[in-house]
Amino acid sequence: MSNKSIQRTSSLKFSRILKRNKTISQINVTPMVDVMLVLLVIFMITAPLLTVGVPINLPKTKAKSLPEDQAPLSVTINKEEKIFVQDTEITIEKLVPKLVSISKNKSDRKIFIRADEVLSYGKVVEVMAVITSAGFNKIALITDFEVKKK
Repeated sequence: MSNKSIQRTSSLKFSRILKRNKTISQINVTPMVDVMLVLLVIFMITAPLLTVGVPINLPKTKAKSLPEDQAPLSVTINKEEKIFVQDTEITIEKLVPKLVSISKNKSDRKIFIRADEVLSYGKVVEVMAVITSAGFNKIALITDFEVKKK
């Protein structure tokens, strides 16, 4: 055997040994991408369903929404004239103590009133009067934004 053939066979053996002992340094990301896409689809389907609250039909308005610096308290009145504070049903007599306990005696806390559009003006004013009698002055009425049609 010649010297070149010995070198060639020895280099082939050496390369086979390296290939056998070489670890795979790449991660197969295809299964991870599949799982992430499935999770993305699940979140895209369930996200619109997460809007929770008392079902009411808000009146439409053309006013713009105001910027928020602190989460306001939400008082909702549905079409059956039931009152809810932060999605918890409450009577009008217990409304003030509930608001005071939630706001920790801070009367500068904003209170948003969400009233169904079929309610009488008197019922909404009655709830507003009870809230202002407790010293809360920052009260806002929530409406749906009316989309302009061209």
